[in-house]
Amino acid sequence: MEQQPAASIFLALQESALGHAMRSSPVLYPAVEILHIIGFVVLVGSIIALDLRLLGLGRAIPIQPMAQLLLPMSRIGFVLAISMGFLLFSADASHVVRNPAFQSKLLLIVAALVNVVIAHLGPWRQIAQWGPEAPGSVRFTAMLSVLLWLGVVCAGRLIAYM
Repeated sequence: MEQQPAASIFLALQESALGHAMRSSPVLYPAVEILHIIGFVVLVGSIIALDLRLLGLGRAIPIQPMAQLLLPMSRIGFVLAISMGFLLFSADASHVVRNPAFQSKLLLIVAALVNVVIAHLGPWRQIAQWGPEAPGSVRFTAMLSVLLWLGVVCAGRLIAYM
């Protein structure tokens, strides 16, 4: 019984002017999907590049300047991916919300964001003291980050097939 009100919220979003526009325009949905893809490419690309450096690849590149370049890019990619993802979701919200791949994608995003918060509230506070190698706790969060964000991409792709 508790699922019924939630379902009505998603149905209302789907039947809103936004949902209707996303479904009826021949260019809006594809344009938003392209922007969503660009957003997650920037997000995941910048995160994985930094995570791989934290895991020891590209040791000639100092960690701190690389992080100063890539972390803002990842934030921009995240905002673009999430906002465009919401627009895509609005087109068929009442069905997509029940999709196991979509549910997995959301759980993986939450887990990845929790990992980011833990990393940045903990070991990232001492980044200036790291030197050329990241501490073990940072390498652990970097490996977890790679796995979680790749999982997000895979789950997102599977939405169309479930």
